[in-house]
Amino acid sequence: MTDKAPDPMKRRGFWAMRDIPTVVWLVLTVLSTIVHRWVPMPTWLMLHLLLLGAVTHAILVWSQYFSYALLRSSATADDRRRQNIRLILSNSGTAVIVAGVMTAIWAITLVGAAALITAVVWHGISLYRRARRSMPGRFGRTVRYYITSAALLTVGALLGAWLARGDGAPNLVLAHALINALGWIGLTVAGTVVTLWPTILRTRADEHAAIGAARALPVLAGGVVVAAAGAVVEQLLIVALGLAGYLAGLVIIGLSLVRAARNKPPYSFAALSVGAALVWWAGTVAMVTVGAVVFALTGEGFAALDALFGQVVPYLAAGFAAQVLLGALSYLIPVVLGGGPSPVRIGTAAFDAGGVLRVTVANAALAVCALPVSSLLRVVASMMYLVAMASFLVILPRAMRAQRRAKADGAAQHDKRRGPITPEGEQPRGRRAGQAMAGLLAVVLVSAGIAAADPAGMGWSAAPTGDADAPVQTVQVEAADMRFTPDRIEVPAGTRLVIEITNTDASQVHDLVFANGIAGGRLAPGESETIDVGVITEDVGGWCSILGHRQMGMTLQIVATGAAQDAESDAGGHGDHGMGDPDAGAHDMGDHDADAGAPDLMADPGPDFEPYDAVLPALPASDSPVTREVTLTVTDEQREVAPGVTQTLWTYNGTAPGPVLHGRVGDTFEVTLVNDGTMGHSIDFHAGALAPDRPMRTIAPGESLTYTFTATRAGIWMYHCSTMPMSAHIANGMYGAVVIEPDDLPAVDRSYVLVQGEYYLGDHDGGLVDVDAMATRNPDLVTFNGYANQYDHAPLPARVGERVRVWVLDAGVERPSSFHVVGGQFDTVWSEGAYSINRAEGTGAQVLPLAVAQGGFVELTFPEAGHYPFVSHFMIDAERGAHGIFAVED
Repeated sequence: MTDKAPDPMKRRGFWAMRDIPTVVWLVLTVLSTIVHRWVPMPTWLMLHLLLLGAVTHAILVWSQYFSYALLRSSATADDRRRQNIRLILSNSGTAVIVAGVMTAIWAITLVGAAALITAVVWHGISLYRRARRSMPGRFGRTVRYYITSAALLTVGALLGAWLARGDGAPNLVLAHALINALGWIGLTVAGTVVTLWPTILRTRADEHAAIGAARALPVLAGGVVVAAAGAVVEQLLIVALGLAGYLAGLVIIGLSLVRAARNKPPYSFAALSVGAALVWWAGTVAMVTVGAVVFALTGEGFAALDALFGQVVPYLAAGFAAQVLLGALSYLIPVVLGGGPSPVRIGTAAFDAGGVLRVTVANAALAVCALPVSSLLRVVASMMYLVAMASFLVILPRAMRAQRRAKADGAAQHDKRRGPITPEGEQPRGRRAGQAMAGLLAVVLVSAGIAAADPAGMGWSAAPTGDADAPVQTVQVEAADMRFTPDRIEVPAGTRLVIEITNTDASQVHDLVFANGIAGGRLAPGESETIDVGVITEDVGGWCSILGHRQMGMTLQIVATGAAQDAESDAGGHGDHGMGDPDAGAHDMGDHDADAGAPDLMADPGPDFEPYDAVLPALPASDSPVTREVTLTVTDEQREVAPGVTQTLWTYNGTAPGPVLHGRVGDTFEVTLVNDGTMGHSIDFHAGALAPDRPMRTIAPGESLTYTFTATRAGIWMYHCSTMPMSAHIANGMYGAVVIEPDDLPAVDRSYVLVQGEYYLGDHDGGLVDVDAMATRNPDLVTFNGYANQYDHAPLPARVGERVRVWVLDAGVERPSSFHVVGGQFDTVWSEGAYSINRAEGTGAQVLPLAVAQGGFVELTFPEAGHYPFVSHFMIDAERGAHGIFAVED
């Protein structure tokens, strides 16, 4: 008999198909965990697929569903249509964010963040409007949790979009994580469990639950805001105060949850999973709170808290977010599918299969991961957790099919065929206890087995036994200044390598991970850790996984001496297997977060290094315009562009950028262009105004032309090759600057010229520009005057009190510039023909912002002796090589 009555779930704006994206995101999370060794930024990816993908979609779906129930209202067709649009926006936005971050293209990330924020803001507004026009029931006020959490995610997503630029500090990362994890997810869960927890337990809610929830919301929300604000200003005690307030809010809610559990203890998978999640939630927050207080009192600094939170976040995600999501879905999906008491019971029983066992294994394995165990045991335990949790993805379709079949067949027919179904939570106590004991024993026995076979990894013995009878080699490694020291370790094949790593950096957090899956934890300055890399049978690459550190050259190479590949090499084979490159092991992994051949900008230049002369000589006095004759010869030159990296550049007069031309308004330039290169080239002078048809034409190798122009306007003007593809010719070195001084330009003590350019590297040993890489708009190097960090190695001199003028041109081809001198302030800024300030008193400027092909100059005096770095304040570009130093003497 078919029930034709309206489905209450559809009246509340929900149907089961809407939760399919949650399952898709969960599958992607599992896949990313399995292949994490071969993907860039694996930790970031796993966390965001779970939290930003699966959990966020579930929140958007179920908070809408609960709001209709709590506010005693029904969804209209328009409500469902708008909900669909929001879900499409949020999921597509999340997918675009992931794509943008993984490809390091900020514009893509920004588009995704905008879509996600739009969906969440719209979601929050819809809840607010519904709450205003409804007559809520007893727990109707808990809808405010969903509205508040949506507002917090807006802030968190904006912070995340900013951080994706690559120039975010650890304090902003922590603020972003606190707002999203404890605000967006935490507040949503807090508002939901007040009513869902007793419902899952099949008992009445505590009589004080509604009042407690109303009191807890401002405490929880205020705690998140205060903690995040404390992170922004790097005040540990403020962070601790906010988190303590948050814990107080959890206690207020927790009291009613504990009372409900006393009435009906949790037995089902849903109840046990949600209950365990709540424990991990409170535990991780308490740990960070205590850590913030301790670090504040001991003076360890904000980096220590950032490191601690980095260690806690995976447990907040895996222990809290993942378990509460799977537990809630295991209860809600059978209810939503409906069909009557018997089909719902059948679906619930299917979701409950092995529930006690699964929860026990997952939480015991996660607890092992949190202990100071060997890297091998941590990997095995994490896989046990993954299997226990991923089993939900196998159970889900089976449970849904069973319930639908029961609905179609009728409960009586189903019971006649298969017999009555009893959910696991209603099985005899002995059976549940047996499952719990089996799960716990499985984790304990595996842990004991690994510990017995690997006592050195557990720190129990200097030498392993059993299968690990191999000799042990222990090496001390220091992490500092974006380097591991030593960064090459030779180990006889068949030897177990144990690394004792110490972070001796002054302020940076570091870690060490390996291509074989072994990984250490994050180390704050001064912290140490022992990592058992295992028995070395082949070459293994290692690196620091902190975002950007690997790109800066923080890699380590383990070389297995006497291994099979060495024998092949000795015989003239290819046993080297690419390990001649310090990063080759990582490259073989396929981890594109940092190309294994990425330049090591911390290394010293080669022996033939000569810095580009940045000095702009003063022009001789002249009362009338002059004619300046210049010859620019195009040649192909193999030049070093960063330590250990050479490129075959197309140059004007052998340098990239070409020579600086210098004159005054009214001067005439007669430029003879000679093409001694291997292909057609041309030249375009922005400093002159004339029809481009003939002077800017492309000339073949062996040809020449004369380009004449009169400088009628002051500025620092770009010149470049205009042969197509123009971007490739410019990026391969064919650009330079023309400085035309204004008539009234006062004299200064020193004058420098800095031309910002980019490299999209081909083969590091003499390759040409990588045209395909240019399409990503993500350069390998950004430089001043053609060499990464060259004025770190050859600082520009100045003296205290001298007036220094710096002409800056952004030659592109893609990146804008924001020229800044660290420790200095500009009292004169002249850009694109106009002063914004001119030797002002009492005011100043901090940057000279330039779009591509724009130029100008700044002036400043240095107040005291020292080293004053200058950078493009697009900090990711400063870290790519747009960095130098003024060496100021008394």
